[in-house]
Amino acid sequence: MKKILVFVFAVVLFTSCSEYQKALNKGTPEQQYAMATKLYEAKKYSKALNLFEKITAAYRGKPQMERIQYMIAQSNFNTKNYDLAGYYFNRFAQNYPKSSKNEEAAFLSAYSYKLASPAFSLDPTDTKKALEAFQAFIDKYPDSKRLPEANKHYKELRYKLQKKAFEIAKVYYTTAEYDPARNYRAAIVAFDNLLEEYLGSEFKEEALYYRLKAAHDLALKSTNRRKEARIKDAIKAYEKLKRNFPKTKYLEESNKMLANLEKEQKELLKS
Repeated sequence: MKKILVFVFAVVLFTSCSEYQKALNKGTPEQQYAMATKLYEAKKYSKALNLFEKITAAYRGKPQMERIQYMIAQSNFNTKNYDLAGYYFNRFAQNYPKSSKNEEAAFLSAYSYKLASPAFSLDPTDTKKALEAFQAFIDKYPDSKRLPEANKHYKELRYKLQKKAFEIAKVYYTTAEYDPARNYRAAIVAFDNLLEEYLGSEFKEEALYYRLKAAHDLALKSTNRRKEARIKDAIKAYEKLKRNFPKTKYLEESNKMLANLEKEQKELLKS
């Protein structure tokens, strides 16, 4: 009995493969569309995509194209081609604004880009695409049942970009010994940009502290000609940290830096 079942399965599999190859290589667009749909419904997404690629030109502008474009997007998503899935879901949402699947496609476009986005330390292109796509979804569908999930993803993506910006700024500071004047200035600019771009950042306290450290160290290593202005900038950085975080965990070290700056300031007045 088992041998019979294996034989039947092999025959069905061979027939199915033969039908697929025949449709792929010699089928009409109609036959390819029927086979692609059949494979898609059977969750054989890679083979379905091969056929969808063949028929796209033939069905452009026809009613079936709406379904084809959605299945292409979903097939890419299910085969973990998330960057392509994001692109095709976005195209579907733009091309078929009145479709009953428009909201779902807009959400899945953003979610696909999120799944395609790498670790925070790598290229943030897809992370930014996902963030923009989720923001567009939130703005367009404020009453969507997917809104809580969209907000959650948006927050996670924003955190990832903040972390990248913070780590870049911190690298400038920690490598300043190799080029103090350039890297301290670069760190100050990078921390300022982070704080300006991400109001209420989770990294705000630490960014303000490192911004103070960079300004403090730059001032102390400066020539007398530039020291006065840089001391004033560093003192302002100290005041900003204290204003935003009166009980900051960096209070003791910040107070020491302030004392250094005030001492240098007095020395300058004497000279």
